[in-house]
Amino acid sequence: MSHGDEQGYSDYGDTGHTRTRLPDHDPYGGAPRRPTRSPSRGLITVVGVVVLLIAAIAFANRGDNSSPKDPTAKSSQPHTSPTDPTGTHPVQTRTNGIPSNFAHTEQGAESAAANYAVALGSADMFNTVKRHAIVNTVYAPEIATARQTAMDKAYSSQEFLANVGLTEDGSPPKGQLFVSRVIPAGTKVASTKPDRTTVEVWYTTLFGLSGNASKNPVTESWYTSTYVLTWVDHDWKISSDQQKDGPVPLGRDQRASTADDMTKAVEEYGGFTYAR
Repeated sequence: MSHGDEQGYSDYGDTGHTRTRLPDHDPYGGAPRRPTRSPSRGLITVVGVVVLLIAAIAFANRGDNSSPKDPTAKSSQPHTSPTDPTGTHPVQTRTNGIPSNFAHTEQGAESAAANYAVALGSADMFNTVKRHAIVNTVYAPEIATARQTAMDKAYSSQEFLANVGLTEDGSPPKGQLFVSRVIPAGTKVASTKPDRTTVEVWYTTLFGLSGNASKNPVTESWYTSTYVLTWVDHDWKISSDQQKDGPVPLGRDQRASTADDMTKAVEEYGGFTYAR
């Protein structure tokens, strides 16, 4: 819920390629050239090209089964990431609109943690009835009551609501749309036991008020939440959680959308509820 630049040019190391600086003014009378990219932007471009190249090579080799595989090659391959597709079907059941009855496996715990992060970061947390339903669904029974009391106090704080631009009852001003959305970028199992698994969820958030008169425009932030999940009544439940900032990626030089475009996007694009 929450929320340098030097011009120049240089050789690319030992690659044999040189970046050439063109004249600052078009010799044919055109507009002046834009300044050359800063080293940081140039680095981003180079890294982006390398990533795309690696992806292209992997895609091209994916279907190549013409030669027998070396039995020793498996050990040299990188270990698959926790969020790679596994073929396991997503859960089909929901409790209070939140996916539930996750598998009693590491993947099930990761999926539960990602979905719970989405629910806990949603705009529904600003509605008392919906907040109580979310808390009672995602937290273990022994801590749900304490969490609900603490969250009721936080979400009913007039100072807090005023700071985020909401009215006393937690609703947005007339003509504005309140946006609070969590988008998981990945999950990682930090430790695991048969009935207790610690999962870290890295995610970005969209938070703010979308509208031409908004004094709190929608902004993006990055966080990592750590959830200790316990196996209770045939499902994973949160027994403790904590949040920290980042990792935060470097922002690109993209122009921010208008308030109308942001409102339209939030209204038309539904958020994901299942991460695996």
